[in-house]
Amino acid sequence: MQVGVVFPQTEIGSDPLAVRDYAQAAEGLNYSHILAFDHVLGANRASRPNFKGPYDHDSLFHEPFVLYGYLAGLTEKIGLTTGIIIVSQRQTVLVAKQAAAVDVLSGGRLRLGIGVGWNDVEFEGLGENFRNRGKRSEEQVEVLRALWTQATVTYDGKWHKITDAGINPLPVQQPIPILFGGMSDAVMRRLARLGDGWLPQFEGFGADGKTPNEDGRALIAKVHDYIREAGRDPSAVDIEGRVKLGDRTPEACAAEVAAWSDLGATHVTLNTMGSGLSTPAAHIDAIRRFKEAL
Repeated sequence: MQVGVVFPQTEIGSDPLAVRDYAQAAEGLNYSHILAFDHVLGANRASRPNFKGPYDHDSLFHEPFVLYGYLAGLTEKIGLTTGIIIVSQRQTVLVAKQAAAVDVLSGGRLRLGIGVGWNDVEFEGLGENFRNRGKRSEEQVEVLRALWTQATVTYDGKWHKITDAGINPLPVQQPIPILFGGMSDAVMRRLARLGDGWLPQFEGFGADGKTPNEDGRALIAKVHDYIREAGRDPSAVDIEGRVKLGDRTPEACAAEVAAWSDLGATHVTLNTMGSGLSTPAAHIDAIRRFKEAL
């Protein structure tokens, strides 16, 4: 099982040297990948009294494709995973181009986690339809894979039209792996048919944090059933768990990694955001202590 770290988007700050130091520290500790969250626009809560989203205009987010283009030249082997890019609020052809560029510049290290998002404010600002985002994402996956694997593409779908055109350069990976984030039944069925991996977020463990509970096992079993119904082998789809540091010890987090392994996860990612760490150096120290506990 591969173990990575969540890039602490909202807490890393805007100093490019701090961003560099964190990524190089993670690579030096032999983590397999860095995973970055995505948000483009932050809503102003003052003008939206009913807004309940976890992030707003005060939340700092580096744009993932730009971030990974920067880190591609500062690292050599660590994987670069988006967790998730809100693909439905973006132009698909541009996503294909940006993802291919990161894959080329990193030597084939990108894994594209995608999702449909929750923040209608972003869809409004980016000029995309919030209401059809789920179904549209399925066509987006078709278009992305076509553009990544063919010199020219002709595609005439419900939401996309391309006439004998292509991106250049093509990515190193043909196609780039696509992971699905989300917990709804529609998302799980979608990833079963189309995905290379799943980025679930659920509390699947008992009170000791070590033993997978029945809910966690049942959810994994359901996804595996959907994958089989789609005519695919569950072993061909990665499951990427996440461990939250919070106020826990590195040892407790390491125990949860073992629990994810028992569930059949292929990857686990440590998230240090929201754990009271006030500086980039504190995040680096936390991922170092976690690695030692492993």
